Formats: sequence, C-alpha cells, structure tokens
Amino acid sequence: MNIHRTILSKLLEWKMRSRRKPLILRGARQVGKTTVVKEFSKSYKHSIHLNLEIEDHKSFFSRFNKVETLVEALLFDHNILSSEKNQTLLFIDEIQESTDAISMLRYLYEVEPELHVIAAGSLLEHSMGKVKSFPVGRVQMLYMYPVNFPEFLQAVGQGLAHNELSQVPIKDFAHPSLLNWFHRYCIIGGMPEVIAQFVESNSIADLIPIYQSIWDTYKEDVVKYASNETEVRIIKHIINTAHLELDTRIKFQNFGNSSFKSREVGEAFRNLDDAKIIQLIYPTTDTELPLRVNLKKAPRLQFLDTGIVNYELNLQSDLLSLNDFSDAYRGAIIPHIITQEMMSLNFDKVKKPQFWVREKTQSSSEVDLLYTYQNKVFPIEIKSGKAGKLRSLHQFIEVSEHPYAIRFYAGSFSVETHSTPSGKTFFLMNLPYYLATQLEGYIDYFITNYRLS
Repeated sequence: MNIHRTILSKLLEWKMRSRRKPLILRGARQVGKTTVVKEFSKSYKHSIHLNLEIEDHKSFFSRFNKVETLVEALLFDHNILSSEKNQTLLFIDEIQESTDAISMLRYLYEVEPELHVIAAGSLLEHSMGKVKSFPVGRVQMLYMYPVNFPEFLQAVGQGLAHNELSQVPIKDFAHPSLLNWFHRYCIIGGMPEVIAQFVESNSIADLIPIYQSIWDTYKEDVVKYASNETEVRIIKHIINTAHLELDTRIKFQNFGNSSFKSREVGEAFRNLDDAKIIQLIYPTTDTELPLRVNLKKAPRLQFLDTGIVNYELNLQSDLLSLNDFSDAYRGAIIPHIITQEMMSLNFDKVKKPQFWVREKTQSSSEVDLLYTYQNKVFPIEIKSGKAGKLRSLHQFIEVSEHPYAIRFYAGSFSVETHSTPSGKTFFLMNLPYYLATQLEGYIDYFITNYRLS
C-alpha cells in the first residue's frame, strides 16, 4: 500500500520553482523517503533511479568527473532525449554512500539546471564531514519523519476522521472516535512498514517481527556512527538500554548502569542524535524569545518512533487495555508521541522541541514542552490531572509576558480561565492528545478569541 505523505506537497512546490536547486531528502532509515520519491516521480515523463548501495549505480559518479558527461551517460543509459531533461527526475538514493555524488550536486545545479534532482539518504552528517567541498547554498534540504497521526488516519481508511481533525475547534461528536484511533496509533507508532502490515492484518502480534527487523537494522548500522571500537560498544549499550530511561532526564556518566565515562557516552549519544534514531532534547530556563538551549542541564531522550519504544518495553499488549495512556510507563509514552507528532511537521529544518526548567533549592519546576508562535512562548503540559495541580505551569505563567497556557489530555477541547496562586489570571486551552499536529491552528484560534479585558 502507498501511504499518502504530507511532504508530497513540499516536493510539488519544489518542482514548480523556476530557480530549483537539487533537493536532499533527509531522515532516518525506513521512514519512507524512497517510497515518497518514487510516488512523486510519477508526476514526470521520465525518471532515473540510482541506488548508490548498488555498485554499478555508484560507479557513475566515480567514472565521470564532468557533470555534462555524467548527465549525458545517464540519459543515454535510460533512453531519454537530451531535450527532455526538464521532464526528467534524477533520484539519487542512499547518497551517503558516495562523497563524489554529494560533491556533484553543486555542479548539477550550476551546469544542468534543467534536470530535476532529488537525493535521499541517512547518516548524511557522517558523509558530509568527508566531502571536500559540500555544496552549501547549492542544495535545498527537506526532512522526513515517521508517519504522523493525520497520515495514519488516511492510511487506515478513516478519511472522514482525517477531515474532521482539521476543523478548529474540533466537533464534540468526533472526539471518541479520534481518541480511539489515536490510541491505536500511539500503540503501533509511525513506521510505514508497520502501518502497512497493520492495515493488512489488524493484528498487533503480526507487527512484532517488523519492529525487530527495523531495530536490528539500526543496530547493524551502529559501526557507521562510530569512530572506534570503544564507541561501537557504547552505542550498542545505549541502543539496548536507552528505552528504560524514557521517563527521566539522563546523565551521561555511567549511563544505563555502565562504567562508561561522561565524555564517551556524550559523544556516542551525539552520533545517534545525528542519525535521528535517539535524540537529545535539552531544556531552557527562558520564558521569552530567544529560547537558549542549556547544554549544562540534563537532557531527556526522544526516540525516532514511539511504536519501537513500546516494542522494546514490551508495552503494546498492556496499552490495549488502557482508556487513558497518560499513566503508561510512568507517564512517559504520551509526552513522547506528542513530541514526535510536533517534530513531524518540521520539513524545512531540524527543529528540536524544548522543555522548561527552573531548578532552585526546594523549588524545582518543569514544563513538558514549549511552543513558539507569533513571538510568544506557550507552555504546554501533557497530563490528565486537574488544572489546579499544574504547579510547574503556574510557575511559568507567573513570569510569562502573556496569559496563555496549553494542556494536552484525554478529554474534550475546551478553554478555561484560571488564576495562579499569586492571583495572576490566565487562559488554559485543553486539547485532546490527537491534536498535536494541529497545534498552530489552535493557538491562532486561542489568542484571537480569548483576551484579558
């Protein structure tokens, strides 16, 4: 099955530009990069697909050092007339396998602008460091993530639910069904191969071998992230134990009950972060722009996909019996999937979320997420408790320049007026979990319709 991906609209925008640069589609392995470009290639009269893990395909870039000759050879090999270059898509898959191919992107832009060029790859950070002349300013980047909830609804044939999801505010009658489908999405996650199997069999048990295969692939790739054997061992240890630290902020020193040093663990984590498999999310202590990341404070972990986390934690059967996932794995699963959802919309650049901390003696506070919109920083809590118990959110509002706060929970959409312990009035917008990808539209509605007199 083909899952309709939102990023297709970005590819179409790129295609229509008059000054089009070669496009690099980036993301972790198996998030659907190749599939989406193959689908996009149907909008062209001709397409050339090179997979640089295949030696014959890779050799084009070592045999020809002039871009004109390279393009001429590719067109000839695929029986395409030179006059039809502007109707042809050249797709260079797994481009991280050839530094020559990465370097050639610059000259494809400068010498062969009529040819439409898309490259895709994972682990590009590691390959780019080996390129003598990376084509800075000569390429465009787009980033791809696992399937998000709106895409999932379309994949499982819930077109009406998908359409209703975009309504602001959401209709009350749609809430039970959307929450039910979000729970299923939360259990299985967003890896395309997993979703395709779920659509076919509707069985969680049938998904286990696919999770195992995906996670094993990442483990096998570990040597590509490491600079020496010690780092290989540390990365393997992290991959095997990091899911157990999902509910807490981590320390590098002795991570996962190991004897590894802080510097070694930190370097290994940064390599995994580059690969987008396990990312480090750092806090800020700011409540206004600019939000400065505080690298001296303990980060928390964000995995590529919540379904893989559930598989590693053996949680999926337990989640099937829950009505509200806010308590699942000590409250860590719902914040993880909501963070994953929000990150899925960052097509144009890597934009990690941040959370807020205030660490003082006998008075620490932590807000789950921050979201920036129209020069305002909105605090977001993710929990099912009563508004009056949102102590950390109150601490943020006390020093915030605006009266708006957001809570994700299992309940229906609503907006309430509350006061902090010191008497500062603020508005609290309660959003069902499934609206994470719609957050910007809801914030616009929120600040337009609710103002202090």
